[in-house]
Amino acid sequence: MSQLSRRSLLAAGATFLLGGAVHAQSYPSRPVRIIVPFPAGGSNDIIARIVTQKLTERSSQPFLVENRGGAGGNIGAEAVATSDPDGTTLLLTAPPPLTTNAALYKKLPFDPATSFAPVALIATVPIVLVVHPSLGVRNVSELVALAKAKPGTINFGSSGIGATNHLAGELLKSMTGIDIVHVPYKGAAPAMNDLLAGHIPMMFDNMPALLPQVQGKLINAIAVAGAKRASALPDVPVVAETVPGFEASAWFGLVAPAKTPPAVLAKLQDDVTAILQMPDVQKRFAELGAEPGTVAGTAFGQFLADETTKWAGIIKASGATMN
Repeated sequence: MSQLSRRSLLAAGATFLLGGAVHAQSYPSRPVRIIVPFPAGGSNDIIARIVTQKLTERSSQPFLVENRGGAGGNIGAEAVATSDPDGTTLLLTAPPPLTTNAALYKKLPFDPATSFAPVALIATVPIVLVVHPSLGVRNVSELVALAKAKPGTINFGSSGIGATNHLAGELLKSMTGIDIVHVPYKGAAPAMNDLLAGHIPMMFDNMPALLPQVQGKLINAIAVAGAKRASALPDVPVVAETVPGFEASAWFGLVAPAKTPPAVLAKLQDDVTAILQMPDVQKRFAELGAEPGTVAGTAFGQFLADETTKWAGIIKASGATMN
């Protein structure tokens, strides 16, 4: 290689690195949309608004939440997957469009494995089994006994087919042999509204969305679906104390469109990591029963791959499918 060629390559490399640094320093140069692919009022929306407020405070531009629900989160996810990969349109979502929908839907308008660049796991939250007081059960044992005595008569709500709270119900069915009927809603908030009104007697839901209703004694929390008791509800046992091996939890993660510049992704990762370490954010998460995420970048990408594999078998066993 000639000396001129070497100089050309070095100059090109320096330009690339400088360009990336400048891109990161100037990002964002205009408002950023963070799309939540589910209706307002649910756990996804609550967590997203905490994070976007802090991102706005750290930036010269506003970060704005845009709720774009429908199709189990696929509509909002597609909007991000097909947007310009410049960091101004991001997705902060619960598991379905990034993991479970791959096994649930016969065809997706995007590829969950290749359409997004992982930024960070934002939060993990316990799923809690809650019932309307009129159901008259105080624990999982009583619920299972009632369901076996009256098969096919007890409905459980969820935020939609394939949502984590739906799959938690399917897991309970398969592990106990009970026959309870799934009623999908277009988001967790409308499902909770019907539970509060007594139109459905039970559901699994994420801690942030249901905690105020439980504390207000409008509904009863009878079990936590995770591996350990929740600090926000220390007296509520885990399902596994009655059904050994049962475990289900929810999480929320931030991703960008594939091909987003690495410098922009790094800036977002740094900002999110700093935000999740802020005492006031950790306090607010604790009040909601959520724990800050601990992985970012490629580690979060591996987390997504592992979650996809984990839930695929449960979806297949449930027989759930969407066109």
